[in-house]
Amino acid sequence: MIDHTGITVSDFEVSKTFYDEAMAPLGASLLYVVPLQFTGGVKVGGYGRERPTFWLHEGGKPRDRQHVAFTARSRAEVDAFYAAALAAGGRDNGAPGLRPHYHPNYYGAFVIDPDGNNMEAVCHEFEPAKG
Repeated sequence: MIDHTGITVSDFEVSKTFYDEAMAPLGASLLYVVPLQFTGGVKVGGYGRERPTFWLHEGGKPRDRQHVAFTARSRAEVDAFYAAALAAGGRDNGAPGLRPHYHPNYYGAFVIDPDGNNMEAVCHEFEPAKG
């Protein structure tokens, strides 16, 4: 239902560095930076797998904290997103694991980005127990 979404970031380069690392395990990357002549000189860039679906828009310090959940194709991707985001300077807001209060296969991880936004990677697929 949502074609694309985005957040305002206080420092585009700091956020770009964070999201470059955090999105890589999900198979996503910065796919497009809008030329400055079309943005009034504001830095704007879009991340995605095949096309930009998550946009960063440089502006002032965000007043409202946002929550965005990115689709992971496996629980291993959720784990890798969480590790990469923490390594890139994110703060823990919920380690990878099942959240059965949402539904039995909801496997997610939560990280706070450089502007205080709650970013999540989530996999809804069933995976049998290992071992």
